[in-house]
Amino acid sequence: MQGEILLKNVRLVDASGDRGPADVLIGEGKILALDGGNAQRTLDASGLILCPGFFDPHAHLREPGQEVKEDLETGLTAAARGGYTDVVSMPNTTPPVDHPEVVAALIKKARQIGQARLHPAAALTQGQEGKLLTEAKLLKEAGAVMLTDDGKTNEDAGVLALGLTYAASWGLPVSVHAEDAGLRRGGVMNEGPLSFRLGLPGNPSAAEAARIARDLEIVRYVLERQTQDARHDPRLHIQHLSTARGLQLIRQAKAEGLPVTTEVGPHHLTLTHERLESLDPVYKVAPPLRTQADLEALIQGLLDGSIDCIGTDHAPHTQAEKEQDLIRAPFGIPSLEVAFPLLYTELYLKRGFPLATLIERFTDGPRRVLGFRPIHLEEGHEASLTLLDPKSERAVDPAGFASKAKFSPWAGWRLSGWPVMTWVEGREVFVHPSFAVGA
Repeated sequence: MQGEILLKNVRLVDASGDRGPADVLIGEGKILALDGGNAQRTLDASGLILCPGFFDPHAHLREPGQEVKEDLETGLTAAARGGYTDVVSMPNTTPPVDHPEVVAALIKKARQIGQARLHPAAALTQGQEGKLLTEAKLLKEAGAVMLTDDGKTNEDAGVLALGLTYAASWGLPVSVHAEDAGLRRGGVMNEGPLSFRLGLPGNPSAAEAARIARDLEIVRYVLERQTQDARHDPRLHIQHLSTARGLQLIRQAKAEGLPVTTEVGPHHLTLTHERLESLDPVYKVAPPLRTQADLEALIQGLLDGSIDCIGTDHAPHTQAEKEQDLIRAPFGIPSLEVAFPLLYTELYLKRGFPLATLIERFTDGPRRVLGFRPIHLEEGHEASLTLLDPKSERAVDPAGFASKAKFSPWAGWRLSGWPVMTWVEGREVFVHPSFAVGA
């Protein structure tokens, strides 16, 4: 349903803070007014929260080639239900997204679907093999917003240095899965006393810290070699941060002025490695769930801005794959539909994490990482928005997910702050079934 809508007495929260109630008129793809007006439909939004649409810088939508796990329609529909207006899809598909024609085709299909907007990340190297660079210029012209060999670990430092240099020429960030493959080996959970007791191969925190340290040194090297007429600095984005030590290295790099950003996933902010005592593969993720001390450090990093944004690392798999034993089951957790209510409940309600800061990490933070303009709740700004119900509480029910992945480590958790409406450029792409919008 389209047309103008007036949200009466809705509470505005964006990066600038909790701004209190307003009468927001939405139409023509933008915010027309904050002080009311005439509309085809009026909604009494008392008690509801309006914020800019969420932006996920890291999701696996599995198309092309892995549609049995997820496809653009189910993934982008899941995103809209989770309050996301924009999603960056990872290129570790079958085949990898390493040609401009594939990028353009994905964008075209996503527009036809008409749910959350798609912003493809393209492979940094051809076939994600870590050898020959892809064509950054052509990929950007086709619509790619980032280069990454996510899922692989960029073992060749020289290739990463060249990739950062070349991507910078066209204003593209390079994101990395920061784990040292030699230290990680076949680890399926955090290495420590618990993994030793369970007899499971561990993935040490040193694997992340060592690779972050190396990649930061590569950024320094690229900056030293940069010519004075360079149009852009190299930009390194570190994906799914999981350790306190990795965070410390990033803090130091930012204090030094290095062009580095990072994200954290909802699972690393709410779950720890003790969950693996159950041997349930639903908790198997890469990098693995870490210690309580790591979790606390990551929350503090998100609060103080050392961590720039939330990235879901939405990673759907089939039920049959995920029900294998812990060694053979694939890594990954689907979270597009629950990320915000999860962190609203676990961080804001239970810990007093500032709501405006949390929303900033879902909205302006990821947009800043990608070089996108922020969306603020101001007259004339784009109406890509999310309406939240802070009072309704319901349990996570994976069977009801729009995603093809019908499993969740948070199944049964009772959460508040669920999205009830999502707009993309003024189009209603999600309205919760229980939520009536009157005429």
